[in-house]
Amino acid sequence: MTVGPYSIIGAQASIGPGTVIGPHVVIGARTRIGARNRIFQFASIGEIAQDRKYGGEPTTTTIGDDNTFREYATVHAGTAQDRGDTLIGNGNLFLAYSHVAHDCVVGNLTVFSNNAQIAGHVHIGDWAVLGAFAGVHQFCRVGAHTMLAAFAVILQDVPPYVTVQGYPAKPYGTNNEGLRRRGFTPDDILTVRRAYKTLYRENLPLEEARARIAAEAEKVPALAPLAQFLAVPGRGIVR
Repeated sequence: MTVGPYSIIGAQASIGPGTVIGPHVVIGARTRIGARNRIFQFASIGEIAQDRKYGGEPTTTTIGDDNTFREYATVHAGTAQDRGDTLIGNGNLFLAYSHVAHDCVVGNLTVFSNNAQIAGHVHIGDWAVLGAFAGVHQFCRVGAHTMLAAFAVILQDVPPYVTVQGYPAKPYGTNNEGLRRRGFTPDDILTVRRAYKTLYRENLPLEEARARIAAEAEKVPALAPLAQFLAVPGRGIVR
């Protein structure tokens, strides 16, 4: 572990081997950071929540391995009203001025572009990409392999594989290029596109579209994340 000049590490924080903390970084109390992370200057990781309900409870922040936090990135600890912990997985890239609020759960290998911001209690799936200035409303879920365009404003859940843009965000097809880069076969990508049409283009009631996708997912494993996501009630999906 390396800590740069003028950085502050709070009480009961733990930092794994190979993690490099630049100058002028603040690591909040009770923050657990794994191995081989890189935290650039002026980032703030694990500070208390920006939430009026927060009353000083000993909540935590948990960071996995191999993440990068660029300049002025901020991550806030959880609150007693929810998980009590903000959780970030492995291999994520948080560009300058990006923000992860209290009680969020971020998966693995995501990208938060400059100024991408997520409010409290948000869940972000693996491989999601948030474009510059994208914003996600509290309690929303963003599924795996999604793409949020620059300046997208997310007010409802975004199912896996879907690309969205606008304010409020609307679906604009599937993240085909991202799926190709991650090793999805052409047949799997075609199946995902067909499922998207079932969900968005055939004017079906949502329950009927869910049922069709769930039935297809029993035969095609690539659709399992989509079927599982749709089976969980939330804020409703972008549509």
